[in-house]
Amino acid sequence: MSEKTTVEKPWTGRFTEPTNAFVEAFTASVGFDQRMYRQDIRGSMAHAKMLAHVGVLTGAERDAILTGLGEIEKEIERGEFQWSIALEDVHMNIEKRLTDRIGDAGKKLHTGRSRNDQVATDVRLYLRDEIDEAIAPVLKRLQGALIDLAEREAATVMPGFTHLQTAQPITFGHHMLAWNEMLARDAERLQDCRKRANTMPLGSAALAGTTYPIDREFTAKELGFERISQNSLDAVSDRDFAIEFIGWGATLMMHLSRFSEELVLWSSQQFNFVDLGDGFCTGSSIMPQKKNPDVPELVRGKSGRVYGHLMSLLTLMKSQPLAYNKDNQEDKEPLFDTIDTVKGALKVYADMMTQIKLKPDNMREAARRGFSTATDLADYLVRKGVPFRDAHEIVGKAVALGVQTERDLSEMKLEELQQFSKAIAQDVFEVLTLEGSVAARNHLGGTAPDRVREAAVRAKEMLGR
Repeated sequence: MSEKTTVEKPWTGRFTEPTNAFVEAFTASVGFDQRMYRQDIRGSMAHAKMLAHVGVLTGAERDAILTGLGEIEKEIERGEFQWSIALEDVHMNIEKRLTDRIGDAGKKLHTGRSRNDQVATDVRLYLRDEIDEAIAPVLKRLQGALIDLAEREAATVMPGFTHLQTAQPITFGHHMLAWNEMLARDAERLQDCRKRANTMPLGSAALAGTTYPIDREFTAKELGFERISQNSLDAVSDRDFAIEFIGWGATLMMHLSRFSEELVLWSSQQFNFVDLGDGFCTGSSIMPQKKNPDVPELVRGKSGRVYGHLMSLLTLMKSQPLAYNKDNQEDKEPLFDTIDTVKGALKVYADMMTQIKLKPDNMREAARRGFSTATDLADYLVRKGVPFRDAHEIVGKAVALGVQTERDLSEMKLEELQQFSKAIAQDVFEVLTLEGSVAARNHLGGTAPDRVREAAVRAKEMLGR
């Protein structure tokens, strides 16, 4: 038995029975899409202005609609608006409230449009706003924190790793700029994604366009869209822009997860390279000595959440025929949660990286212990005329001695090194120091402190600082 609803829906003319109460709740989206109320009102205002522009609405009707929508926006912001599941979504809730406030003029607002192109427009506006007002600025702030840290620590020696084994000495500043390079690519991809999101579907109506003499260029200008969709079928059913954004979010979260893995390792007693601010860590309920790096751990974990949203939306769209289908209601929660997750992760990282404290003595000692200047010795031999493969063998034997005697190459006597090659002379110790090693990588993209400082300046310029 169907249960009677107490709210009249705007599409009930064809139906002889009210919507089942459970179905009504099951199919409603107002619980999560109400966050788009500003974009919905903005889109409706632009649509009303366009309808008046082409003569479908009178000036008085347009003004009544604009005034009514403005009052409704204030009502929502004051927390006084009564959302109704029976009205399904943010669009019909606002339209019904508008009609209640201004009468028949409110019923004319939906002329020449459908919820299909309306929701597609709202989602694009919402994503664009979030990119411009929240995500891009905090991403830039995180990049700035990394660049400042890199500039300050341009000469701070630490071990560089491959396979998580000590490889060669680098500087902490160089490492921070590596993180910034990843984020710089993310920033470029974000703006590229924004270009495709900034396409206006409004005017496509349900799927085939409308018979009214609409002016889509007028509406696009009102809403700040750079482009107008060229095919009504595609416009109402396209969710590529949302998939692209979530894909962008997955890539960003992968980068933050890599950062997190390093911070978790570096803050452990085994590495002891950095100390994260107390405000970004928690303690243990049983072990009083613990300081757990919860923020990087949680960000690392949240990467899987965003990956899941990407697979969810790809799966959602993979079998849909043209044009709009109710399936597409499921696009919003993955998109919204990705936006929220990305914003939160970026903000906490931007804050955390300004509070990080380094332990340079520990980093330097770790670089010294791992035979990190072995490649420098090989390069030294090559400059003395030894073929590289022979040099590689010579240095390997020297390292074996170091492992056996628990000494770094720089701690050996000249006579000990010369037993492996007579090409080795007193000047070898200039290349076996950690500072000498990093200073020798004095080229574009290298880890030499001067080059790191130059790279930090360039990074600031690219960031517009």
